[in-house]
Amino acid sequence: MAMASTSAAVLQGISTPFLSGSRAARNLLNATAGGRASSAAAAGSPRRVLVVAAAAPKKSWIPAVKGGGNLIDPEWLDGSLPGDYGFDPLGLGKDPAFLKWYREAELIHGRWAMAAVVGIFVGQAWSGVPWFEAGADPGAIAPFSFGSLLGTQLLLMGWVESKRWVDFFNPESQSVEWATPWSRTSENFANATGDQGYPGGKFFDPLGFAGTLQDGVYVPDEEKLERLKLAEIKHARIAMLAMLIFYFEAGQGKTPLGALGL
Repeated sequence: MAMASTSAAVLQGISTPFLSGSRAARNLLNATAGGRASSAAAAGSPRRVLVVAAAAPKKSWIPAVKGGGNLIDPEWLDGSLPGDYGFDPLGLGKDPAFLKWYREAELIHGRWAMAAVVGIFVGQAWSGVPWFEAGADPGAIAPFSFGSLLGTQLLLMGWVESKRWVDFFNPESQSVEWATPWSRTSENFANATGDQGYPGGKFFDPLGFAGTLQDGVYVPDEEKLERLKLAEIKHARIAMLAMLIFYFEAGQGKTPLGALGL
């Protein structure tokens, strides 16, 4: 009886997400253990089955270096965040609250950078005007004056950013009817996934990349959502680096298309 209890405890511990990794790996582990146990019982053999699961190694931003303390593998980063490779040389994420805020900031800046990179290429290819001169070029399409454009942007962006700020500290508080002008459709702007920064739902995931509509209700797909989180943060980081390069090029009077010879 003691041996059976110990074996059950070991199997239960191995099947935890911390040790066995992904959901698919846990399902495979449970199926393998169950199949072997059934075969042993059917054969009437008293042999004990030992199942060993190796935990997936934590990825590092410097794969060739092992160890290295908090510079390579900081203890406050446990790999639970999408795209977490232990890069925090300044220790900005030691405080869990600040870590959450910095991840939110990285996600927002990355999304803007991805939109900006596409806009810079398409804008110059369409008009022939360098992106850093578009606002001052007389031939640029500008239906508004600079003052009107700045005032409108401050008004609209200030409203959106203030609501995002409040929602960060009080999640889902901005989807109630009195908080939006779309009072009858406020449920479309609610967080359908439960993850901060990834609202999903009919409005934020209209094509159903990370979920499906079942009887008019958005149901997230956790496996797809996790893959998309990792893909998005990787593309966001590349886009932010691209924007940094664009700024250096602009300082030399060059454009991305010009640097590519186009």
